[in-house]
Amino acid sequence: MFTATTVSWDRVRSDLTLRNELFIDGAWVRGSGEELTLVSPRDGQELTRIASASVEDVDRAVASARSAFDSGVWSGLAPRDRGQRLIAFAQHIADHAEELALTITLEMGKPLRQAYETELRAVVNSFRWYGEAIDKVLDETPSTAPDSLALVTREPAGVVGAVVPWNFPLTMAAWKLAPALAAGNSVVLKPDEHTSASALRLAELAFEAGIPAGVFNVVPGFGAVAGQALGLHPDVDVITFTGSTAVGRKFLEYAAQSNGKRVWPELGGKTASLVLDDADFVKAVEASAHGCFYNQGQMCTAASRLLVPRHRLDEALEIAGRIAALQRPADPLDLDAPMGSLVSSQHLDRVAGFVERAAASGSDLIAGGSEANAVIEGGSYFAPVVVNAARESEIARQEVFGPVLSVIAFDSLDEAIEIANETEFGLAATLWTTDLKNAHLVSRRLRAGIVWVNCFEEGDMTVPFGGVKSSGFGRDKSLHAIDKFTDLKTTWIDLS
Repeated sequence: MFTATTVSWDRVRSDLTLRNELFIDGAWVRGSGEELTLVSPRDGQELTRIASASVEDVDRAVASARSAFDSGVWSGLAPRDRGQRLIAFAQHIADHAEELALTITLEMGKPLRQAYETELRAVVNSFRWYGEAIDKVLDETPSTAPDSLALVTREPAGVVGAVVPWNFPLTMAAWKLAPALAAGNSVVLKPDEHTSASALRLAELAFEAGIPAGVFNVVPGFGAVAGQALGLHPDVDVITFTGSTAVGRKFLEYAAQSNGKRVWPELGGKTASLVLDDADFVKAVEASAHGCFYNQGQMCTAASRLLVPRHRLDEALEIAGRIAALQRPADPLDLDAPMGSLVSSQHLDRVAGFVERAAASGSDLIAGGSEANAVIEGGSYFAPVVVNAARESEIARQEVFGPVLSVIAFDSLDEAIEIANETEFGLAATLWTTDLKNAHLVSRRLRAGIVWVNCFEEGDMTVPFGGVKSSGFGRDKSLHAIDKFTDLKTTWIDLS
């Protein structure tokens, strides 16, 4: 399973149908908002058009979710029963993984092999893991005096609004949907404008797999309309969001302006990959470059800052430049493509703008800096870039969200840690060293929610994912994610 070379992709493509309506209360509904056009960044061609969700459509979806929640059709099930349905849902996703992967590739340009073998595998694992875990989350009976009994029970929060990005559209959705649904909540999902078709198909598969009507609704639409409506809605109990820092702060404002709902923002990042002199230098630089260019650099954890000892700067630039030259964009439908396209022509312009300003300010560009000769006419392709960057430069501090690696020299360990910590973000960091003492001490000094030592982007569903500072708060993955979608109730019984 999840081996791309065993799939007849021509057949999958010929059979593919993209949904273009809203999914509310277990049925397809035509939205009443402004038309949303899905364009493939692979070739600039239109995929479909969706009449997007208006404020009234979001109201309808929230009402459906509230009705389902209050009825107990899902929230009232035993955790084991909910878990079994999520496991069945995971299998149903696996049975339709090929069409979901192809949809993602067409929507946002991710190489098809990565969409199928990495993203869809992660989606299936997420729903299956929470389905298996939920009946192991136990309530508490604190020790009290002999004439009393205290019970601490965990209850679903109610209606959850989930707003997810385009870079890993179904993975990010699964990280939020799986624990929220496992805990007994109903969900209204607002996918990104670029990746609505895959989210709609996911909702249809959930309904087919036995998730009751109203428990999982999808409202494609514009952030300023559908997203804002969810954030301001007085009957939404929790908002879970992954995206930009600016939009995350808007959701905090929406909560304050409405019902004070909980908001769990997972925001941007500017990962520092800190290579100490005792590390396996070639391995560290190669892994960091791959970690920057993967998914076309469109990752909040992308290893976009490579910190190396000053006397090894030239060596690091040469190694990173060699990796950049190998990671050339290609047609994302090609199973051998190391990179696909950026998500849109607008995003291409944004990434190119960072590089142009860096060059204009005097930074040396070691590789890349073009649109990769337009792999497919009309597509949004961009070759990886390696920059010899000053630590205070824009490109070394701001989140580019593209395949742009800033290589920064340091003169001491203290300076390296200072550079690693000096951005506003604090999502992830990577440390490369063979010294066990440094592995522990430096990791503790790095201000990040995740620190990888001698590796990059490793982990599984058992460990939490999230950051500090402007990267947000709260955690996806692991049992800790369930905390975001539940309330603790204390019941005190007098036995005297």
